Amino acid sequence: MLLGVLDHLPLALARAVLAALRGRLSALCWGLTPLVLPLLSWRRRSGPDTPAAPRENKDETVPTPTSVNYHFTRQCNYKCGFCFHTAKTSFVLPLEEAKRGLAMLKEAGMEKINFSGGEPFLQDRGEFVGQLVQFCKEELKLPSVSIVSNGSLIRERWFKKYGEYLDILAISCDSFNEEVNVLIGRGQGRKNHVENLHKLRQWCRDYAVAFKINSVINRFNVEEDMNEQIKALNPVRWKVFQCLIIEGENSGEDALREADKFVISDEDFEQFLERHKDISCLVPESNQKMRDSYLILDEYMRFLNCRNGRKEPSKSILDVGVEAAVKFSGFDEKMFLKRGGKYVWSKADMILDW
Repeated sequence: MLLGVLDHLPLALARAVLAALRGRLSALCWGLTPLVLPLLSWRRRSGPDTPAAPRENKDETVPTPTSVNYHFTRQCNYKCGFCFHTAKTSFVLPLEEAKRGLAMLKEAGMEKINFSGGEPFLQDRGEFVGQLVQFCKEELKLPSVSIVSNGSLIRERWFKKYGEYLDILAISCDSFNEEVNVLIGRGQGRKNHVENLHKLRQWCRDYAVAFKINSVINRFNVEEDMNEQIKALNPVRWKVFQCLIIEGENSGEDALREADKFVISDEDFEQFLERHKDISCLVPESNQKMRDSYLILDEYMRFLNCRNGRKEPSKSILDVGVEAAVKFSGFDEKMFLKRGGKYVWSKADMILDW
């Protein structure tokens, strides 16, 4: 209506009216500033007991979030004794908020997203992670979308619905001896973890998803020879982690796990690697490589800094943006590249046996 009125005024008079309106709007905005600033500092999604973020270092180079690990849930149906991301909360972002954060990460340079937990398939029986996978591949057009799971809750119908959008499925398996899996905490009554692993391997072949295995080497499996089984499963990657201690997660007074009895020495880890050196897909990760070379996003979409042996959260990217949050992630981009963090991670570019 205002524009219609201005159309009938002389040009000079119309300009004067618009200038006056702009001046009044500007004054109004400045007048509201004292009211707005407190609202901007309201940390709606920052989670409980979030420490104040360190002061910004103007000279610091902001890392690009090329590959992000989003632990959108901490809940899990297994009780692995060495777990370093435990069920300290039951919080999960609403689906649309999670999508908004993922879109922000894509805008900031993300090429690969890995969904993890907890156990990702616990939330809505896999529908939540399925919709995120589809969104990232179909809407955001990410080159690589992957999931890390213990595999116990995945059903074939999930592959039928979402398999085409998933590049890599990584299944955690620490031993091919079922008794050892039970000792570690990967037991589920009568279900056999190893048998389920083979079933998932076949589904990945059937639905064109790259298959990966993650193993945490610890006191209970460090003497095991896994050559034959890994070669038979033929994963695109076999990630072998050294058992890692994180204060507040699997060590200390406020921890839900006590991983001390699982810890192995660097020499023990090297001996395990030497025994499996002929496996071409082996990707070893010692504690030194692992601690600072991952961009970890928690259930509130906060980056977790592990440099001091604890998980110290940034502010949520939903509140302060990706660039402001990632500065405090402790991410070592050079170590990320050194450990082989960037590889052929889109299934469209892989030569696979399906």
